[in-house]
Amino acid sequence: MFKLTGLSLAALTLSAAAHANVDLKLGSTERVTRLFAYPNNCNVVCFRNWTLEQTVEHYLTQSVRRDGYSTAKVRVKTDNDQLYADISGVPKSYEKPLAALLNAGDLAYTGAKKLNVDGKWAYSWNLFLPLGMALENRKSVELLHFPPDYSLTQAQDYLRSATTDRWATLLTNNGIPTDQTPGYQTIIDIAPIAAPASAGKDLEGVYDYFKDYQTTMVKEVSQNARGDALPMVAFGAPVRNWIKQQYGPTVNVLGLATISPSAGLKVPVLGSNHPSYIWYAANPESYTGDDAQAQADATGLKVMGQDLSAACWQAGMGSKPGTDPAVQLKSCTQTWQVTRKEKTCELFYTSIRNLTPEQAVAKCATTPIQSQLKQLQAPAPAAVIPAPAL
Repeated sequence: MFKLTGLSLAALTLSAAAHANVDLKLGSTERVTRLFAYPNNCNVVCFRNWTLEQTVEHYLTQSVRRDGYSTAKVRVKTDNDQLYADISGVPKSYEKPLAALLNAGDLAYTGAKKLNVDGKWAYSWNLFLPLGMALENRKSVELLHFPPDYSLTQAQDYLRSATTDRWATLLTNNGIPTDQTPGYQTIIDIAPIAAPASAGKDLEGVYDYFKDYQTTMVKEVSQNARGDALPMVAFGAPVRNWIKQQYGPTVNVLGLATISPSAGLKVPVLGSNHPSYIWYAANPESYTGDDAQAQADATGLKVMGQDLSAACWQAGMGSKPGTDPAVQLKSCTQTWQVTRKEKTCELFYTSIRNLTPEQAVAKCATTPIQSQLKQLQAPAPAAVIPAPAL
């Protein structure tokens, strides 16, 4: 007799469930064109010369793969100006979260149209919904500011960016296999606008236009198929401020809160730095004085410890539903800011300073760095340049 591992059991469960066909009406050509930002990447010449049907198939295939349905097939067809998605190898229930995403997308489009009428839409922006996410078998939710434009125009993958790539790596540092990280990275951006990475400040006045979209998305994705609440991480100051404005509680970095997107649902939320904040915080040009490099290193180490702790919480809460959020957070901060602080240091110097593993070990053994590691939980040096609105 043999034992089933958790992974094997999950795989069998998916296999047993993935036997139905979903035939979903997506809507008119006009609706699907705007919800899938079609064409994604054309400026006279198309970077990828895909039809509308091929574009939709591309994103829906990403979703079924990230949900664990590796043999599922997606076919999109047009009939009398209406588009239909035929998805084989997924449960019949799969149409529900997909339809919910598109319905929320209609709300995003309404907000974007109003934004443009009011003269606040920039020529370089594109409406971009979180397409290609895991729709059914997600483990946690990431609340972010806005997607970078190249995720749409170059990658055509919502999870391909410096921000999401770095956080996926931190999840793997906390025991999540690389091929499973997309299940933890179901993203809701409070501004569903693909924009240049430097556009954070410009987007600060747009959030109210997308209130219906935001709250609908949070309500839809903050629970799994069984109705259990999923852990949520709020990344960056604009998002943490939005949580306070929309739901009430204050969420600081490594601070916990609970929100109720729908009656009876209590969602644990952890505040975090934006995944890209460390590149600003660890930049010597953000500081003054002869010790600017030392200040940058000290702040970078502190942020690295915070980020690893947040990813640890997300990994633990997502892989073991029902875990006490406060107990999990205490364990994670103890791990990365005390017990394994040398490893925190090494990961900072390999991933941010681009040292080799051997160079990082040597660097982290020096007296100045050891002194900084003792202060991981102390306030970081103040930068002279204001942090960007990430």
